[in-house]
Amino acid sequence: MPYISTQISTSLSPDKETALKAKFGNAIKLLGKTESWLMLSFEDNCRLWFQGNQEKPCAFVVVKLFGKASPEAYERMTAEVTRILQEELALDPTRIYVQYEEVSHWGWNASNI
Repeated sequence: MPYISTQISTSLSPDKETALKAKFGNAIKLLGKTESWLMLSFEDNCRLWFQGNQEKPCAFVVVKLFGKASPEAYERMTAEVTRILQEELALDPTRIYVQYEEVSHWGWNASNI
């Protein structure tokens, strides 16, 4: 039951959003999860400041998952999320943050797992 929330400071076309959806859907496998349970959100044109400025585009990505993953899996996921954003949106890797949250209680279908 993973969730990936992506905030970017630039516009996101429907085609780019679809491309990100597909690539994140594949990348979530690095954390031992599947796209069949993946929820995504995209928020573009965010007023994000990084290093005291808004001179270049930047992104903040939050990955939440039910359970845990290994430090190595998180390293691979960060590299993949960064690669995807660089490839699809031409974002500078030095202007991308990725945060992970491990969740022990997750509600779905009117109950908690």
